[in-house]
Amino acid sequence: MEHFYSLESLSEIEIMNLITMSHELRHKTCTFHTPLVAANLFFEPSTRTKNSFLMAEKKLGMETVDFSPETSSMKKGESLYDTVKTFEAIGANALVIRHEADDWLNELEHQINIPIINAGAGKREHPTQCLLDAATIHHEFKHFKGLKVVIAGDIKHSRVAHSNAALLSRLGAEVYLSGAPSYKDEHMQFPFIRMDEAVEMADVLMLLRIQHERHADQVDQVKDYHEKYGLTLAREKRMKDHAIILHPAPINRGVEIASSLVECEKSRIFEQMTNGVYVRMAVLTKKLLQWGIIHENQINECFTTGGQPITALCRAH
Repeated sequence: MEHFYSLESLSEIEIMNLITMSHELRHKTCTFHTPLVAANLFFEPSTRTKNSFLMAEKKLGMETVDFSPETSSMKKGESLYDTVKTFEAIGANALVIRHEADDWLNELEHQINIPIINAGAGKREHPTQCLLDAATIHHEFKHFKGLKVVIAGDIKHSRVAHSNAALLSRLGAEVYLSGAPSYKDEHMQFPFIRMDEAVEMADVLMLLRIQHERHADQVDQVKDYHEKYGLTLAREKRMKDHAIILHPAPINRGVEIASSLVECEKSRIFEQMTNGVYVRMAVLTKKLLQWGIIHENQINECFTTGGQPITALCRAH
C-alpha cells in the first residue's frame, strides 16, 4: 500500500475528492468506532502542522502518542528507521512524520507496515499544506482554472512553494513566482516576476517567510526586504478587489507582510489553519481505509447540513 508522501501519485479526481471531503467535514461529526492510535514524529519545530494533526486525530476519536527527538534514543545513535519501527511495534496505527531530509521516506517506504503521512520533507514536499491551500482557494473561487496564483518569498528553500506550484498548475491555475533574485529556484519552470507586478495580477497571493534555518550563510537577509519584496500597505491597495492573501506561517510580520495585513479583509491566513484540520482528517481517514486498518462500518458520520458520505468520497478514484 502507498504511504501519503506526495500528491504526484494521486489522480486529479482523488485530489479533488480530498478537498471535497475536507469541506464536508466542516459540517459534520466523523469519528471511528474502533480505538486507533496515531504517533506524531516531528524532527523539526512545528506549531500549526503538528497541532493541526493532533486536533484532526482527536476529532476522529483517535488516541495520540507524541515524540521528542531531544529526549529520544536518537541522541544515543538510533537510526530514523529503528525509531519509526519502534512506534509500529508498540501498536501505532498511523505515523505522521516531519523530517529535515528531502528523501527520508526512502529509508522507510517498504519496511513500515502502517500508513505514513508526510508532515514535511526538507525543502521538497509538504502535501497536506498544499492540499489545505488548495482547499482554501477552492472554497473562495469554486474552481482553479485560469486563476493567477503568485507564490512570493524564499522560493528556493520552501517545500510549500515546490508542492503548491506543482499542484495548483496541475489543477489549472496559472502559477507565478516572486521574491529576491537570490531566492529564485532555477529548477522551477514558472515565470519569475517582480512584486509590484505580482500584486496587480494575482487572484491569489501566497507569501512565504525567509527560511533562515536553511541558509548556509548568516548574512542579514531581512534588511530592506519588506520594501523591496514584501507585501506593504501600498502594494496591498493595488491588489484586485477579489484577490486573497495566503501564508502557510509562521509569519514574520513586517518582513514578507505588513503586520496589519495579516488579518485584513483579503487575508485568509487563519482560515487556512482551520482548513488544515479538516484536510488532515480527510487524509487520515482515506489512508486508514485504504490500508484496511478501519472499514466503512467502523466510521460514524453525523450530518448537520447534509452532503456526501465521506466513505463514498474515499472510494472514488
